[in-house]
Amino acid sequence: MINSFEGKTPQIGQNTYVHPSADVFGNVTIGAGCWIGPGARIRGDYGRIVLGDNTAVEDNVVIHARPDEQTTIGNWVTLGHACIVHNATIDDWSVIGMGSIVSDWSQIGTWAVVGEGAVVRQHQEIPAHHIAVGVPAKLLDKTVGEAYQAEWKHWKEVYVDLARRYPTGLR
Repeated sequence: MINSFEGKTPQIGQNTYVHPSADVFGNVTIGAGCWIGPGARIRGDYGRIVLGDNTAVEDNVVIHARPDEQTTIGNWVTLGHACIVHNATIDDWSVIGMGSIVSDWSQIGTWAVVGEGAVVRQHQEIPAHHIAVGVPAKLLDKTVGEAYQAEWKHWKEVYVDLARRYPTGLR
């Protein structure tokens, strides 16, 4: 459902698909070509949520922000199934693994990866092209290279294609 809250109505970009079981309400801006999966909750009730273009919000993801603050998610970001993003900034092309938590005031750099089930603590920074795993999240010695980027670019394009196909594909 897409609903207004206290006079603020979500702005949904062109060619973005929001599944009927997802909830998007309040002060939310979603860019073009995004895919918002079943059960996702994007709550702009007392904070602002901004998603860039071509971002995939997979099933059961929760996105929220603190009062009068903002959660910002860039372009071409993948938010894996059932992850939580709360009052954080996630830069372009990042991958947030399934079941992970990205907590208040944390910063995820461009092409950074947060592994499945990881917990990024308040104020923690994951630099561009770095990989963080574990509870709490710790940086691995290796970084995101060109081969990984090429593989994930393909998977990101799959979700942009799903956003295009879903409106006519569900029966």
